[in-house]
Amino acid sequence: MSSKKLMNSVTGCADDALAGLVACNPDLQILQGHRVALRSDLESLKGRVALLSGGGSGHEPAHAGFIGKGMLTGVIAGAVFTSPAVGSILAAIRAVAQAGAAGTLLIVKNYTGDRLNFGLAREQARVEGIPVEMVVIGDDSAFTSLKKAGRRGLCGTVLIHKVAGALAEAGMGLDDIVRRVSAAAAAMGTLGASLSSCSVPGSKPTFQLPVDEMELGLGIHGEAGVRRLKMATADEVVKTMIDHMTDPSNESHVPVRSGSSVVLVVNNLGGLSFLELGIMADAAVRCLEARGVKIARALVGTFMSALEMAGLSLTLLLVDDALLKLIDAETTASAWPNVARAHVTGRTRSRAAPAEKPEGTEPTATGGAGSQRAAAILQRVCATLLGLEEHLNALDRAAGDGDCGTTHSRAARAIQEWLKEGPPPSHPDQLLSGLSRLLLEKMGGSSGALYGLFLTAAAQPLKATPGLPAWTAAMDAGLEAMQRYGKAAPGDRTMLDSLWAAGQELHALKTPGADLLQVLSKAVKSAEAAAEATKKMEAGAGRASYISSAKLEQPDPGAVAAAAMLRAILETLQSQSA
Repeated sequence: MSSKKLMNSVTGCADDALAGLVACNPDLQILQGHRVALRSDLESLKGRVALLSGGGSGHEPAHAGFIGKGMLTGVIAGAVFTSPAVGSILAAIRAVAQAGAAGTLLIVKNYTGDRLNFGLAREQARVEGIPVEMVVIGDDSAFTSLKKAGRRGLCGTVLIHKVAGALAEAGMGLDDIVRRVSAAAAAMGTLGASLSSCSVPGSKPTFQLPVDEMELGLGIHGEAGVRRLKMATADEVVKTMIDHMTDPSNESHVPVRSGSSVVLVVNNLGGLSFLELGIMADAAVRCLEARGVKIARALVGTFMSALEMAGLSLTLLLVDDALLKLIDAETTASAWPNVARAHVTGRTRSRAAPAEKPEGTEPTATGGAGSQRAAAILQRVCATLLGLEEHLNALDRAAGDGDCGTTHSRAARAIQEWLKEGPPPSHPDQLLSGLSRLLLEKMGGSSGALYGLFLTAAAQPLKATPGLPAWTAAMDAGLEAMQRYGKAAPGDRTMLDSLWAAGQELHALKTPGADLLQVLSKAVKSAEAAAEATKKMEAGAGRASYISSAKLEQPDPGAVAAAAMLRAILETLQSQSA
C-alpha cells in the first residue's frame, strides 16, 4: 500500500510544487515548456556569472528555494528523485546566456544521472559557444572507504550555492569561482541519520526500520545507510555521527579537530519535528564545543529534505574569515535563513533571572504534626498520580494530545523533589501557596495554571479563619478562581466536575460538630461519581470541546485525576486516625 500524500496527481506533483513556489514568490519565473525556475530579474545579471543547479524533486526547499540575488540564478527540477532532462538544462543555460551572463556555472550533486545530464547539457552549450563550467559536489561522510562513484552530494551543496552566489554577486570570473568553491567543497562533510525511510508518491516506503532501530549514513533518496543503530538518546546519536564523520580512518571524513572553526548545518530530512530538531542542534553544539571546535555559524532548519523522512543530517564546513564573509553575504533567496553574523561559540547564552520579590515578612512554619501530616498526604498523592500516568494519557488521547498523565506525573515528581528539600509548611495557607508556586513553575500546561489558580485562591481564607469551616471557604474560593479564568462550568466535562461535586459535600463542614472523615468520604464518592459521569457529557471547555462528543467515550482524564487525588487525601487521613 502506498503512503498518503496531498497532491493532485503523482505524475504532476513536481510541476505543481514548482508552480506553487513561483506563484508565491514574485522574484521567480517559470521557463515556459520546462520544469525550470529562474530569477525574474535575469537582465540584472549582465556581465556576471550565472549559477544553475538542480536535480530530482522531493528535496525541497532545495534547490529552487535558494534562487535569489546572492545565490542561484535558476534551478532545473526533475521528477521526484529523478535527474532533470538534458533539454531543460540546456534551455536554462541558453536563457541566462541570452540575458547577458558572463558564463554559467553548473553546481551538481554527485549522482550518476545528474552528472550525465548536466554534463551532456554543458557539452552541447559549449558547442554553441556558451562558456559553461561544472562543479560536482560530494560531501557525504558515510563511507569509510571511497567507492568508485565517489561521495554523494548532500546538504553541504546548499553551502556551496551560498559561497558561489556571493562570489558571483561580487563580480568574480567563472574560473575563479570554480577554484574557490572547489576548495570549499573539499573542506566539508555531511552525515545523515533517520528514524524512518520515505516513500516516493505512489509507492511504498523504500525500506523498513524496526521500532527500536535507526539508520546511519543514509542518502537523500530513500536508500538505506551504511549501518543500523539501536535507538539512543539525542546526545548519543549526535556523538556517534560526529565521531564517524571526523574519524581520520574514514576516507570520507572532514578534517575537523580541536581549534577548527566550522559552519554547522543541522538539516531536517523532512519529517522530524522542530522540537526534535532543536534538541539535536543543542546536542551538536555541545558535542563540538566539548572537543574544542569553534562554531562560527549554525544553521538549523530544513534545507535539503528527502520527502517525509524522519531524520536529520549534520554538515560541517571548515571556514576561515574569508569564507565566512561569503556565508554572511546578503541574499534574497527565500529558503536561506536569517543567520546572525556572530560566532556561536564564545557568547553568553543565559541571562540572570530577576530576583523574586519576597512573599512577605511572615516566616514559614515547618515541623510538627501538621507538617508531618502534610508530607504524608503529598507523598500518597504523588504515588497515586505516578501510578495513573499511562491510564490518564490513554484517556487523554481521545482529545488529541494524550499528555494528561505526563503532566500530572511531572507535578508529582516536582512535589517529591520539593519534599526532599525539607518538611513542608505546617500552616495550611503557606502549604497551599507553596504548592501553587511549585505547580505554576513545574507542572506546565493548562492543568498547572488551573491548579495554581485554585491553590492560590484557596490559601486566602485559610490565613485568618481557623477550623474546618475555613476549608469550605477555601474550596469555594479555589473553584470560583478556576471558573473565572478557565471559563469552565460544572457539566463541561473537565476536572472542575470532580472538584465541584466534592466542594458541594464539603459545605457540611460548616455544621457544628461535623466529622471531617465522614464529610470527606462523601465528597470523594461524589467526585468519583462526577468523574465517571463525564463519559456522557459533551465537552464545553478545554481541548476536548473541539472533538465530536461521539468520539469521547471515556471519562475526562482531568476529572479522574482530581478524584484520585481526593481519594489519596482521604485514605491518608483515615490511616493516620486509625
